[in-house]
Amino acid sequence: MINEGASAPSFTLPGLRDGEQTEYSLDETTANNRAALLVFYPFDFSPVCTNELCAIRDAEWFQLTPALDVWAISGDSVYAHRAFAEEYGLNFPLLSDSSGRVAELYDVCYDEWENHERVPQRAVFLIDSERTIRYAWATEDALEKPDFFPVKDALETLEAERDELGPEDVELVVEYNEEPEQLT
Repeated sequence: MINEGASAPSFTLPGLRDGEQTEYSLDETTANNRAALLVFYPFDFSPVCTNELCAIRDAEWFQLTPALDVWAISGDSVYAHRAFAEEYGLNFPLLSDSSGRVAELYDVCYDEWENHERVPQRAVFLIDSERTIRYAWATEDALEKPDFFPVKDALETLEAERDELGPEDVELVVEYNEEPEQLT
């Protein structure tokens, strides 16, 4: 697993949100001054994965955190993602890492799990707009669920750092001309 403080590997993956397929790029997201929460999971419709993603759906603080994109990544196709998202009302993008390439970049890829090759391990990464990993968690036990309270703490720290530059830190200078020019 890539550790906190490391630079997050860039990637682009096909994904699905609200029934629409598009590509999701970490570079584009962070270039737009947004953070990304990557949630790797093995399979759509498996009991633990379903429970985990529904918990994310129901955690309002993910949706209410400005400048944060939540992406769930598995080896399933966008077609499986479509059925999974529709059945459970998932309101965030589900990305398809069908080759296991991105899971491998983040060092969270099983060589083989339950007779399937190159399956993502369960893992969570919070990446800031500078592509620095601010929180990292992974497990080799696919039945273990992540604790999202440390993620919430890391998000609060990230938001506080973004808000460090307040109005008292900005010097406002207004210059008036003695005789204002008329606009024509």
